[in-house]
Amino acid sequence: MTLYIRSEVPSDSTAINAVTQQAFLHAAHTDHNEHCIVAALRDAGALTLSLVAEIEGAVVGHLAVSPVAISDGAQGWYGLGPVSVKPQCQKQGIGSQLIHQALQTLRATGAAGCVVLGEPAYYCRFGFEHVPSLVLPDVPPQYFMLLAFGPATPQGMVTYHPAFTAKY
Repeated sequence: MTLYIRSEVPSDSTAINAVTQQAFLHAAHTDHNEHCIVAALRDAGALTLSLVAEIEGAVVGHLAVSPVAISDGAQGWYGLGPVSVKPQCQKQGIGSQLIHQALQTLRATGAAGCVVLGEPAYYCRFGFEHVPSLVLPDVPPQYFMLLAFGPATPQGMVTYHPAFTAKY
């Protein structure tokens, strides 16, 4: 089986919705609205990057990237997530490949960096680290991390797109 990673096309939305719901069905620390977030980002035109992982023509994974605002005015920062892989395809490196591709694409487009809310043991493998001077309100600080693509590290509060409060 060959894994193929590509940009989302309009006909992928139903498969992405299903994969995202399945991926987070039994996940801890979620209110199970990740599929709503992806749909709301898409509807708002705020999906900077939307990658799908395909095996034999079937969507088995998805990754979203959207812009974030930082209170110090830093520009060119993005939020990684949600990242979804079908449960039966997890622990095979699909999520890692999606993340590597997303980070490579962001770097190539001149992004300043990326933030993520997630499990430190997982995301630190990609270079993400907790920086106390960058805060996402109302979350345990150790779960909010950044990866700067250059020497500048922003300071302040991060705000994700309003789609992150979506509940369809």
